This record gives sequence, structure tokens and C-alpha cells, in this order.
Amino acid sequence: MLVSDLPTPALLVDRARLHANLDAAQARADALGVALRPHAKTHKSPDLARLQAERGARGLTVATTDEAEAFAAAGFDDIRVATPVVSAGKLARLARLQGEGVRVSFTVDSAAGVARASRAFSEAGQTAEVLIEVDSGHGRCGVEWDDRPALAQLGAVAGGAEAVQLVGVLTHGGMSYDGPRAGETADDALQHAADAERDRVLAAAEALVEAGWLDAATAEVSIGSTPAFGRFRPAEGGGRGGLRVTEARPGTYVFYDAGQVALGAARLQDCALLCVGTTLSVRRDDDGTERTITDAGKKVLTSDGGAGLAGFGTVLYSPRTMIAHPHARVTALSEEHGFVDTPGGAIWEVGDPVFVVPNHACVAVATRRELFVVDGDEVVETWETVAR
Repeated sequence: MLVSDLPTPALLVDRARLHANLDAAQARADALGVALRPHAKTHKSPDLARLQAERGARGLTVATTDEAEAFAAAGFDDIRVATPVVSAGKLARLARLQGEGVRVSFTVDSAAGVARASRAFSEAGQTAEVLIEVDSGHGRCGVEWDDRPALAQLGAVAGGAEAVQLVGVLTHGGMSYDGPRAGETADDALQHAADAERDRVLAAAEALVEAGWLDAATAEVSIGSTPAFGRFRPAEGGGRGGLRVTEARPGTYVFYDAGQVALGAARLQDCALLCVGTTLSVRRDDDGTERTITDAGKKVLTSDGGAGLAGFGTVLYSPRTMIAHPHARVTALSEEHGFVDTPGGAIWEVGDPVFVVPNHACVAVATRRELFVVDGDEVVETWETVAR
């Protein structure tokens, strides 16, 4: 099958660029001495997850209970949910997976969350492995990294719970997506975010070790985010009190996307995920701008923005060479339509394909039932996605 035979909109995965990204990330993790536990929410593909495991990934990260069940059903037996799980139904489902032989872990950031986990896993005759989620600056879930009394208090709650085992701490360095501040280069911004994530999660772990709720020799210290992983470096002197970062959970590195390129975390030529749409209509404005309307709307390209981004994806002049069109911009999206404006005239006619690198790969994939792996113009594999 050729790409031109596919119904659009469709997501294409360039096989060569994908394999290069997988190889590079695993080599980096090995060189740094950290376990790579990739975040599968980016690709939602058991086929791709197997490629990660073959290269040495240790377990998977997921975002939802649905994803945990789907990847367990596909044969993966070490799954970490990188968010607090608090509803009785979802906790019971995770306990059921553990009873079937899957190592399951998830985060807690409150005494109520610990109590709910303990109750659900106790009723199932299981013990929940949990990590205290640490807010290292992103402002999402988690105990603030420098609130040592709160960390020690939650450690005590977890340590005293009937069916809970505290195994470590976890954070998401979402600050790496903020972009540079005034007078700061993109590279400096990424390095500062990566160093802050490392230092702050280690400080939180140290507070729990000093309070007696973690053992420095066995504590799991988990960091996340693709941009920060690309700049991660071990702490000088080997870590705080014998503690070190033990695992990284990047996800977007498998594909990269326009957001990663804007941050300086990747080159456009590294992006392995492309959206292909079909030109439905072409209109010319009085100022000479030509508007190409495609069938790739927000359901596939997403309306996500981000630091350094202009428009809703990067329009490609050539998907083979990954050259961006110098003038075309995706300026607007509706559910089923993408509006590509080109001052001076477009290169597309009705029926022509339009290739776009999405701003955010994870959200683009979440709407698709399948990914088409391509080698040039040929579709060589079709991968099912799970847990939409």
C-alpha cells in the first residue's frame, strides 16, 4: 500500500526516524545509568512498546487505568501510572492487574489518597506500591518539593498504611515546556529546568530518607519529560546522601513534534510522526493569501499551542526531506477542517496531500485508531492504538 492510498486524515510514522529516536534515547539512558521507563501515552501502541523493550526499556509508564489494562493485556508486566489514582473503581482494577501477576505502581500526594489505595488493595488481598508525587515546579499534582514537613507527614501516613508500600518519589519536570525567559537561550532554559527537576526531586527524597520513610539504597527516584531528559545530567558528587535519580520517563522522544522543535529539544528532521490530510478546497483572498482547507482538523492536529509555536503544526514542503514550507501556516482549526494560509499562493490543488508535523504528538495519537508505519511512500506496517 502507498501513502496515497490511505484515507485521510491519517498519522504516519517514519520508520527510520522512529528507530533512530529509540536507539538514541536508550543509549543515553544506558550511558547515564538510569532505567528508561518510557511513557506509552505518547504512542499508545503495543507494537512500538515492544521495540522499546527490545532495546532495554524497563517497564512502561502510563497515564490512565485504561492504558494500564491495555498494555497489561498486550503482555507488559511492569506498569507505572504516573498520576494519583483515587477512585475506588480504578484502584480495584489496578489491584486486579497486580493479582494477575503485573507489577503495578502509581503515585499519591495526599493522606486521603493513601487511605483509599490501602482500602482498595486490602480488600483485594494485595499491597499497593506507591511513589509520593513531588511538585518540582510545574504546579500540577504533588507535594511541593521543599515542604519537608508535608513530605515527612505523608511518608508517615504511607508507612503506617495497612496495604501500601512506599517505594520512592516521582516528579514531572513540566517546567521544561515553559521556554526561555528574557535574556535566556533555549538551551539554557532546558538545562535549568532539567537541573531543577533533578535537584528538587532528590531534595524531596532526602527529606523522606531523613524522616525514616525511605531507604536511600533502594529508593526509586523517577523523573519525567522529554525536553528535560535530553539535558539530564547526574548530580555532582553522585547525589544527595547516597540518593540518585534511578529512572526517566520520557514519552514524546519516540516521535518528537513541533512543540519539541520549538523548545530546541529536537530538530524537525528528528520528527517521526506526520499527519497527512487532503486538500478539500482552495480560496484566494484579496491580499493574495491563498487558503488551503484540508480534512485534518483539531481532532487530529489538536489545538495545543506552546512556547515558540506559531500556528497549529508545522507544514512541510517535503515530507521526505522534512523541509518546512517557508510561508504556509496552519492558522485555524475546526473539528474536521484545517486552514492553511500561504501568502502569495499555495502549492496545493484540490485532492493534493498536505503533510503537517503536529504541535503535540501525544494528543494527536490519542484520537487515532491506528498508526501507519512508512518507508518513503510505502506503508510497511499498521499499528493499532489502545485505550483511547
